[in-house]
Amino acid sequence: MKPAPVSYHRASSVSDAVDLLTTLGEESKVIAGGQSLVPMMSFRLARPEHLVDITRIPGLDSIELADDELTIGALATHQAVLESPVVRHSAGHGLIARTMRHVGHLPIRTRGTVGGSIAHADGSAEWPLLAVLFGARVVAEGVAGEREVPAEELFFGLYTTCLEPDEIVTRVIFPPAKGATGFAEYGLRHGDFALAAAGVVLPSAVGATDARVVVSGAAPAPTRLPATEAAVAAGASDEALRQSVMADLDELEVDDDYQRDLVTGMVIKAVKEARTR
Repeated sequence: MKPAPVSYHRASSVSDAVDLLTTLGEESKVIAGGQSLVPMMSFRLARPEHLVDITRIPGLDSIELADDELTIGALATHQAVLESPVVRHSAGHGLIARTMRHVGHLPIRTRGTVGGSIAHADGSAEWPLLAVLFGARVVAEGVAGEREVPAEELFFGLYTTCLEPDEIVTRVIFPPAKGATGFAEYGLRHGDFALAAAGVVLPSAVGATDARVVVSGAAPAPTRLPATEAAVAAGASDEALRQSVMADLDELEVDDDYQRDLVTGMVIKAVKEARTR
């Protein structure tokens, strides 16, 4: 299929983009790499009347580490993050670069952007999961000005966020992981959307209770598993971890046995990876 007719607008700055979104109204969409929006438009699952192109806005593709926090501009591509020495060599953020190997294929990673993935809010994508796992803050700018939104408060559900129609994501700020990290995902083929994925941050010290476990495939948006986090903090065995994941999935009312097994397997795999680091 082909997209429905659409008008194209190129923004020269963030404020210009906000003005365009405000003027054009709710039938407008921001486009950058287009790796999510364009396929949806081709199948007419999305039919915006206006596209606001932000790819020429300067300064939105930066990747910077300051005061132990990693700030990634909205226009930074997945491949740029994967190859960035700033990310790869950061003790608290290395998992982010490692996870980028799971994102699609090279052409997708070369075009797709961090901000686009966050704003698109596909529950199976890697960036929303990483944002929740690291306790990231998403910076958005709109008519009312700039604001920071904790990632755990950003995602309402599949393709749904708390962003206003006139807001665009400008950058994402990742605090460092305080403990060792692991990630695992399962798709039918390499580069396919994950059917289930898990990210893990081990406790920062012996006896600490700040472990984090976030999964996709159990709910429409990335979800923390509190019982599993407690089990990870306690150094639980694989079987104990399995029981804790199942308890969390019961709370989330995940009934499908196959999906429960997938999520559980990814959590155990991610924990094992973290424990070997």
